[in-house]
Amino acid sequence: MQSLFASFRKKYIGDRAFYHLVLAVAVPILVQNAITNFVSMLDNVMVGQVGTEQMSGVAIVNQLLFVYNLCIFGGLAGAGIFTAQYFGRGDQEGVRHTFRYKIILGLLITGVALALFIGADDKLISLFLQGEADGGDVAAALHWGRQYLRVMLLGLPPFMAVQVYASTLRECSETVLPMKAGITAVLINLCFNYLLIYGRLGFPEMGVVGAAVATVIARYVEAAIVVIWTHRHRERNPWVRGIYQTLRVPGHLVKEYTVKGSPLLFNEALWSIGQSFLVQCYSVRGLNVIAAKNISNTFGNLFMMAFFTMGSAVSIIVGQLLGAGKMEEAKDRDNKLIFTSMLIALSISVVYASIAPLFPKLYNTSDAVRELATRFMRMEALFMVQHAFLNATYFTLRAGGRTVITFIFDCGSTWVLSVPIAFLLTHFTQLDVVYVLMFVMMGDWVKCVLGYVLLRKNVWLRNIVEEH
Repeated sequence: MQSLFASFRKKYIGDRAFYHLVLAVAVPILVQNAITNFVSMLDNVMVGQVGTEQMSGVAIVNQLLFVYNLCIFGGLAGAGIFTAQYFGRGDQEGVRHTFRYKIILGLLITGVALALFIGADDKLISLFLQGEADGGDVAAALHWGRQYLRVMLLGLPPFMAVQVYASTLRECSETVLPMKAGITAVLINLCFNYLLIYGRLGFPEMGVVGAAVATVIARYVEAAIVVIWTHRHRERNPWVRGIYQTLRVPGHLVKEYTVKGSPLLFNEALWSIGQSFLVQCYSVRGLNVIAAKNISNTFGNLFMMAFFTMGSAVSIIVGQLLGAGKMEEAKDRDNKLIFTSMLIALSISVVYASIAPLFPKLYNTSDAVRELATRFMRMEALFMVQHAFLNATYFTLRAGGRTVITFIFDCGSTWVLSVPIAFLLTHFTQLDVVYVLMFVMMGDWVKCVLGYVLLRKNVWLRNIVEEH
């Protein structure tokens, strides 16, 4: 028994130096994500104080923008795999190539998104308003969603710029500046939310439109901070020297980045569309479900961001070790990172389930919505450890450039398991929507088994920079 425990401890428990490294990488990202999610929560609560229709309209638009956000994340992530490994071996010119590739791809994705949202705004929002009104006003929800979306589209370009710069900085171990910029932005967002949603200190009372204006202002401020700081600190960011002398990327590298990155882009796009389709399935049960799911998602994101941040730590720490050719060390640290993430999730789930009933009371909505939101949150708490394992596994596979396997692992399971389960149960049964959510998450058990097998086989243990 003692030898078994010693073996377990050696494999999954790190020493002091390991946890210092994890804290150094993860804490700045965690602080930024924590503040961002906290302010997003306050933003959501402020809109929720205005009314259920306004909250539902904003929730639907944010679900649509979520698809764009993840397309940006996925598009940049493919080149980001190379960035971390280039940095790991000190190749600054390689980092420049990946940055330029990110800029071009980000502009293309943003252009397509703007054209789609401008040309089909009402149709996209209406997809989520097919269920029963439940005492709410569907037309009002559509109206407020449209007004919110039109302003939010102005924030897409700075959002893209921040992601290009901040992702590159993080992949080069500069995590503090993006954190500071994010903190500044969310505080500005919070202040203008208060001023513009409710019309305080002489500002106009703009409701949900005010929330959108506040977000757009904050995004431009964040972009300015990140871009200006990066170019003013060239000694710390040598890759930025001459970065815009050309946007040309060697053809063979474009091919490599695209081959590795396309599965991630398509994965994030199809996965996010799948998540939106899940919400659409739940929404056929009425406006109350949209409102309740919005509340549970808002607070769920706040609590889950701790172990989701560990995914970023896996990507950075493991990616740099792979780029440096330290395969055994990469494998050892990956085991410890995954276990740490699951322990964090277990602790969080207990707290989250215990205090879940308190959060819906912050909203100006019906008792039915509050009760349903509480049940959603407690059900999600049961599966937090599972989410932590899957998240860390995803980033492990991605760090080794196994993007096709990542696509099958993440997106494939969504469309083969989660979406069919949700569609069939919501459209052809009268099963309580909370139990529908439970069966959807149980479908990920297949994904857990697949992830465990892929980790054990070490299919991700590759140095893709040297290979090419």
